[in-house]
Amino acid sequence: MPELPEVETVRRGLERWAVGRTIAEVEVRGPRTVRRHAAGPDDFAARLRGRRIEAACRRGKYLWLALDDDGYLLAHLGMSGQFLAVAAESEDPKHLRARFRFRDDGPELRFVDQRTFGGLALDSGLDAGEGTIPAAVAHIALDPLDEAFDDGGFADRLRSRRTGIKRALLDQTLISGIGNIYADEALWRARMHYARGSDTLRRADVVALLAAVREVLLAAIGAGGTSFDALYVAVNGESGYFDRSLEVYGREGEPCSRCGAAIRREAFMNRSSYRCPRCQRVPKAPRW
Repeated sequence: MPELPEVETVRRGLERWAVGRTIAEVEVRGPRTVRRHAAGPDDFAARLRGRRIEAACRRGKYLWLALDDDGYLLAHLGMSGQFLAVAAESEDPKHLRARFRFRDDGPELRFVDQRTFGGLALDSGLDAGEGTIPAAVAHIALDPLDEAFDDGGFADRLRSRRTGIKRALLDQTLISGIGNIYADEALWRARMHYARGSDTLRRADVVALLAAVREVLLAAIGAGGTSFDALYVAVNGESGYFDRSLEVYGREGEPCSRCGAAIRREAFMNRSSYRCPRCQRVPKAPRW
């Protein structure tokens, strides 16, 4: 599932290809893509017709387009959702779910989703203190790249919990945008085992962890995200290449670039965790 770097890459593409344009027509192919819009696809399309896109925004893994009527077009990419800016005359892709045509002569915007876990929805605004956001994302914590992110408050909340550090990083109500790939990469950079108890962290440990998280997220954004297959591409259709820079994720048996030990893959929450057994030693009393 796309994490913060992939969603931020898409947001930047939408900022370039969609913001400032007025929607002329929306075509929705089947109800599943707009399943959260109770009135159905035709009403969804009618409500967007004539609306101007004012901004492309993101919180964690959540993406939305702010509209000129103070509403929001909320998008979740799911496992395989893609926004593509393409010429109107180009051939439709196999898994086209929605098409946005604009009043100008620029490219149209297509939402493609092979596995149909993603979706589009219209949402109203909610005052979240730091500004108005879609009501559907109000429960999502700020991500560590947000200017309003409170490092001290995060450290206090993290250290007060009795859970493993990776579980905490994956909790989108505590800190958003981090999934399995970037949690493993950040923990390797911080030399921390995923099972270390969050209540054992000193404040200096949290500072080091946040620095590692930000380093890996910014590096991944600079590379356009991580593309393991064709299910994730940027709005211009290009794949991300951060997979070339991964230190542990997906590298079972390969040598750690820091110490040379073979990277291990271990079961974790119905998925996998990757770590260096020498750089990220098992805690003395792992509880999580």
